[in-house]
Amino acid sequence: MSDNAPASTAPGTGLLAGKVVLVVGGSTGIGADSARVFAHEGASVMVTARSKDTLAELTEELTAAGHDVAYTAGDVSVGADVARFVEATIERFGRLDGAFNNAGINQYGRLDEVSEEDFDRVMAVNVKGMWLCLREEIRVMRAAGGGSIVNTSSVGGFRGNTGLGAYQASKHAVIGFTRTAAHDNGPVGIRVNAIAPGPTETPMFVKWREADPAAVERRVASVPLRKAATTTEVGNTAAWLLSDRASDINGVVLPVDGGYSA
Repeated sequence: MSDNAPASTAPGTGLLAGKVVLVVGGSTGIGADSARVFAHEGASVMVTARSKDTLAELTEELTAAGHDVAYTAGDVSVGADVARFVEATIERFGRLDGAFNNAGINQYGRLDEVSEEDFDRVMAVNVKGMWLCLREEIRVMRAAGGGSIVNTSSVGGFRGNTGLGAYQASKHAVIGFTRTAAHDNGPVGIRVNAIAPGPTETPMFVKWREADPAAVERRVASVPLRKAATTTEVGNTAAWLLSDRASDINGVVLPVDGGYSA
């Protein structure tokens, strides 16, 4: 269980009460804690990622707490797997009201240092995978008459930073997908937004702190709130964007970064 798990709400209450939400990339970090938030906010949740064992543990945890959660494993860069994620959600819960597209990988190195193989893998997961998710989710939501989608970009999606060229290019692409999908699908009642996390207490961030505490300290010191976000804080923001409380929010890229990008 996450160290910053959300507080429970009474059954039938919460921001997402009665909704069915698909979480793509939900096995650890932001994805897993967002799934926890969505469940605690009343949603029925389908969680997906490549790691079946981790998904099973998360599902068991939330089911034992009384939440309606299921999982299916697969690779977001494979079209058939993404179609199966959506189909499994419809089969298990009967519909799809919201989706959180959070799958992504990082790649360190300047653009001239990244191998073609590594570049292709980042683009396959972070860009092609995002497109595949949007394609399948929108198809179902259009038929149903509406829905809400939140994509995970990054503060690296609207600023530069040395040593993360392929990753940042991919996160710029996520913002482009988000804005285009918002225009394409707003007329049929589908809202598409993105969150842009800054420094966040993910497993990767924790490993970075262990390896280079001074660098992490400098990064956190550049955040006006003088802290990294928790994964639950990021999940809370995604939950709000998915909810009816954000009913007129469409095509927005919302930083969740303590003012880092201000």
